Amino acid sequence: MFALKALAIVLLGGLLSTGAALAMDRTPAPDGAEVYIVSPDDGATVSNPVTVVFGLRGMGVAPAGTERENTGHHHLIIDAPLPPGDEHIPSDENHVHFGGGQTETTIELKPGEHTLQLLLGDLNHLPHDPVIASEQITITVE
Repeated sequence: MFALKALAIVLLGGLLSTGAALAMDRTPAPDGAEVYIVSPDDGATVSNPVTVVFGLRGMGVAPAGTERENTGHHHLIIDAPLPPGDEHIPSDENHVHFGGGQTETTIELKPGEHTLQLLLGDLNHLPHDPVIASEQITITVE
């Protein structure tokens, strides 16, 4: 019985330390920092390919992995809610990373209504603290 309790304590300690090692501190965002979609406009009807231009105020753009104060890189959220602010930003068809420091993109979307939103990530693909996200816009692709 003692050996079983000791094993449980060791396993629990290992899990807790692993969780602590995986937790990363979020990068502070300066007051007034803002990310926004320059184009297309909210409510626009567009055709493929769709060019999305990113805007940023109060911070600079730097490639992922670059440790420079008051910088980040863009992530375009397509047809999805914002991911949790304390987790790494996913990378999939709904969460497109622009880790090279890009400030615009051209994408193909199926005809119909779509939502677009920008989320700024730090050097480690974590949202800043506080989260810097644009308003979500809706476009219609013909």
